Amino acid sequence: MSLAVRQMVLQAENNRWANRRLLAACAALPAEEMTKKRPSFFGTILAALNHILIVDWYYIDALKQAGRAAEIRENYRDGAPDPLENIAALADAQDKSDGDLIAFCESLEELDLARQVDTLREGGVIWKERIGDLLLHLFQHQIHHRGQVHDMLSATAVAPPQLDEFYLAMDRAARVE
Repeated sequence: MSLAVRQMVLQAENNRWANRRLLAACAALPAEEMTKKRPSFFGTILAALNHILIVDWYYIDALKQAGRAAEIRENYRDGAPDPLENIAALADAQDKSDGDLIAFCESLEELDLARQVDTLREGGVIWKERIGDLLLHLFQHQIHHRGQVHDMLSATAVAPPQLDEFYLAMDRAARVE
């Protein structure tokens, strides 16, 4: 595995690790805290977590060229009801999505990172994007919105989990928990 592909696999693995930690913390919240209105892009912790998952579905579909992008965009537009209202079901769906992303990254060869795939955008416009660029965008999207959920958690009785200990040898002890 090339260094560039290894970095994508590590990012996908970090993504799963951080999502698991964050969703486990959120699972400790009472249901009313998950849906309490808060200052954020999506208004609630539950809505932000659903957004992360939906965007994962969308970009993983684009990366695989699986043909569900239009359905995902139509069914889960901003303002549509959250697809998952139960944190356990949401955590399971996110973990499956994260596993799909890891498997996709593990299947890559270095030349694949430069290969272009179609991405469906607003108004039916198709953009050609490089797989490596889409992956970096997806990882950044996850980090951004996990940070928002992390911040919203700080206004609850549940302490936000540490999410930045993954890559370095000195952080391995923290990863074990």
